[in-house]
Amino acid sequence: MSRVAVVILNFNGRHLLEKFLPSVIRFTAGARVIVADNGSSDDSLALVRSQFPDVGIIPIPTNLGFCGGYNFAMQQVQSEYAILLNSDVEVTAGWADPVIKLLDEQKDVAAAQPKILSYNHRDHFEYAGAAGGHIDELGYPFCRGRIFDFIEKDNHQYDDSHQIFWATGACMFIRTELFNKLGGFDEDFFAHMEEIDLCWRLKRSNFRIFYVAQSTVYHVGGATLARGSSRKVYFNFRNAMYLVIKHLPGAELLWKLPVRVMLDWLAAFVFLFGYPSATWAVLQAHVSVLGTLGKMINKRRKLKLTMSPDRVHGIFPGSVVWRFFVLQRKTYSSLGDQ
Repeated sequence: MSRVAVVILNFNGRHLLEKFLPSVIRFTAGARVIVADNGSSDDSLALVRSQFPDVGIIPIPTNLGFCGGYNFAMQQVQSEYAILLNSDVEVTAGWADPVIKLLDEQKDVAAAQPKILSYNHRDHFEYAGAAGGHIDELGYPFCRGRIFDFIEKDNHQYDDSHQIFWATGACMFIRTELFNKLGGFDEDFFAHMEEIDLCWRLKRSNFRIFYVAQSTVYHVGGATLARGSSRKVYFNFRNAMYLVIKHLPGAELLWKLPVRVMLDWLAAFVFLFGYPSATWAVLQAHVSVLGTLGKMINKRRKLKLTMSPDRVHGIFPGSVVWRFFVLQRKTYSSLGDQ
């Protein structure tokens, strides 16, 4: 049994496996590489069996989504550490070593991520994770190197490893036992922001999350849902509401939730003038939240809603929406009040 398992969730991604599995196999010596197949109808598994015979396979009978697929697969992973890796990621020489070293040395670090650069624009950060995930006090997630849709060039300005609030699901290193103990990803999220929810629960369990700058991978992005798709807009707005309902302390939720609703409606209005399908997606997201409100409140009641002071690291003490859209502060370093 290997101490490290690289678990790649696949759904009809034969071309991605063919392109990116070789770098994972080459640069992750000693780790067990596993493809968890989410009920694919293409010949993904035939490709793995014929061209990559040393790669393990976990067949999932039907497409359970990102969350359900990983939850199913992780129940069968026996390694101490798991690396949840998107199928559209190119890894680099020694990429796993500094992150595993950190996890070995600091037992209160539950999860971590490397530097995520764009596969197609290799001197820029990539949307999903960049240089580590943060969140503002209204519950809006952002990254060092990426705020909303503004992506920074990597000028080595974020080459310091540090504690973050959430690690990207595109390349998340996590202690396997903790993932399963906490119930893995919340399957009601289906896809998008489920990693933020998991990291929030890890922090509430008194663990830390880290960004390790000495490790770099290149992510294509949009292989599951393109950033411009209305379905992605739906998941992002719905799941963002799930996050704040589940996690914000009661006194804060009473006023922050109405503010979030108002800002969502403002976004929906703006979408009308150029992206009307996104307006409908936002409205659908809110209807879905209303329909599952009781379920989310029950989940909230089961969570520990306090964190020790050093675990709140990564929460920006202000509104990133205000700084970004009104004050026009587009980069992480320009936000201020860090």
